[in-house]
Amino acid sequence: MLDDFLVRALLAGIGIALAAAPLGCFVVWRRMAYFGDATAHAAILGVALSLALGTSVFTGALAIALIMAVTVSNLTGRGYAMDTLLGVMAHSALAFGLVAVSFLQGVRLDLMAYLFGDILAVSKGDLGVIWSGALLVLALMTWRWQALLTATLNPDLAYASGIDPKREQMVLTLSLALVVAVAIKVVGALLIVALLIIPAASARALARSPETMAIGAAGVGAASAMGGLWVSYQYDTPTGPSIVCVAACFFMVSNILAKLRLIR
Repeated sequence: MLDDFLVRALLAGIGIALAAAPLGCFVVWRRMAYFGDATAHAAILGVALSLALGTSVFTGALAIALIMAVTVSNLTGRGYAMDTLLGVMAHSALAFGLVAVSFLQGVRLDLMAYLFGDILAVSKGDLGVIWSGALLVLALMTWRWQALLTATLNPDLAYASGIDPKREQMVLTLSLALVVAVAIKVVGALLIVALLIIPAASARALARSPETMAIGAAGVGAASAMGGLWVSYQYDTPTGPSIVCVAACFFMVSNILAKLRLIR
């Protein structure tokens, strides 16, 4: 069954959707979208370094994404506004990554695949990495769910409950870097954050609790992956952008349904 490239692509998309769902909820609640962009853009530099050193692309992307995420977390509040810091870091990392790629000699590199994803080229090995990362993120989110939720809603309450908000921020940072590293093959560095935010924002319009929002985001993400693959197969469109377009349609429909529910 895994010899069929469409089956591998579908499993990869569902794996990323499941990992991105609970994490995307916290990205929306904490307004960390730009933080995600900075981490995702840094992954391109990781790709270039891994190819230059002859190591796994996943390893390079994860290492640089982690360094970027931890650096931004530690520099926040030290004289720079968050949006300014993230703007500098995100675009600098992307620019350095693209310049580094141009220096690679004798390496055949499809840059578009890393910028916008190439889910149809996912191998069995890639599938193993994606699902291992996805299950690790899901386990981490399940384990720290209540603590993360408390720290997100009210840091003072978290302190009073014996929860360190900075530690929970680091958990989110590590999880985000891991999702970026495993998702770069699926939707690319420029669209990873869309797969985090759009399903969560779609579910938020209709959800009645944080848990139902996370479950709804997983459903929207998985449906977007399946719908995007179908659109790409039927109309020969780029698969990564097609997945994001389907997710955007879900967002519009969910908000329309939410407004109709309020009118009633």
